[in-house]
Amino acid sequence: MTGTRIVVLGAGYAGIAAATRAGRGRDVTLIAPESRFLHRVRGHETAAGLREHRPALAELLRGRSVTHLQAAVTRLDLTAGKVFTDTGDAVAYDTLVYALGSRTAWQDVPGAREHALDVARAEEVRRRIAAAPAHGTVAVVGGGPTGSELAAELAEAHPDLRVELLASGEVGGWLSDPGRRHVLRALDRLGVRRHEHTRVTAVGPAGLETEAGPLAADVVVWAASMTPHPLAAESGLTVTGQGQVVVDEYLRSVSHPEVHAIGDAASVTVPGVGTLRMGCATALPMGQYMGKRLLHGDSGPFSYRYVAQCLSLGRHDGLLQIVGPDDSMRPRVFTGTAGRLAKAGIVMGVRASLR
Repeated sequence: MTGTRIVVLGAGYAGIAAATRAGRGRDVTLIAPESRFLHRVRGHETAAGLREHRPALAELLRGRSVTHLQAAVTRLDLTAGKVFTDTGDAVAYDTLVYALGSRTAWQDVPGAREHALDVARAEEVRRRIAAAPAHGTVAVVGGGPTGSELAAELAEAHPDLRVELLASGEVGGWLSDPGRRHVLRALDRLGVRRHEHTRVTAVGPAGLETEAGPLAADVVVWAASMTPHPLAAESGLTVTGQGQVVVDEYLRSVSHPEVHAIGDAASVTVPGVGTLRMGCATALPMGQYMGKRLLHGDSGPFSYRYVAQCLSLGRHDGLLQIVGPDDSMRPRVFTGTAGRLAKAGIVMGVRASLR
């Protein structure tokens, strides 16, 4: 590490983990607009009306030498080594950790941004569903892990609602055959109506337009995909076509080595594993590695191996999908109570891992 002024941008899984570990012995400035941590992997629970899990950042940073500047980053001056914020601050750095993560990708679908709810706004989703008519319809767009978990949770918590799950491909299509079969059985049991290979073409105040025709809905929740924050590309960092910062084996920007990128913001390729996917499972280890590197300065290259993927399918069912080190599917799965407990244990461990 060069210099002493360490600035971390972003208070997601990667940013918090990096700041809390580095803050054990180094002075760190954390810049993020939130006052509470956004626990994305539990957002579906909040949306369904269960207790919200959003600890205060002050609680997570307690006992660490971390100053939280509550502001949004508006510009980076990579030449001068400064971060500019919407509060008018200009913060100088010697080492910058770029962990601004990802945001909902609206995929240029007309009306989606105006009429659909971002899945990350779980509390607003909960309020909108509570205000929906009795026996109304909620449409969840996205057949990946987030959409599948959300549809299952909503259907179980609100059996009077009609939950429609739309996917451009197959729901659970990324899983092994046994894993996908279990997810489909669980959704069918909960009464979720699936629309596979159905592309949404527009969203309006009364519902969706799809290639298969219109679908009326009182609430539309967008859980289709995520895209990196655009600031990296705008600032002149070398990025991929998707907008992730290209980094070396130490998670340093290949164009600006005083800048490190972690979490969803970074394109990280590990030998023997490949390019890591976005998500908490990879963001948290990156943050832990970076925090230790900032603190001690002697860490070797970043390494990572996948072990499993997990889904909650309501409060009484779940799936633990065993994967290879490269995230390839293995036929072995744990379902039902075993899957649910595995998912619950992993999620509960995330908060402790942040510190």
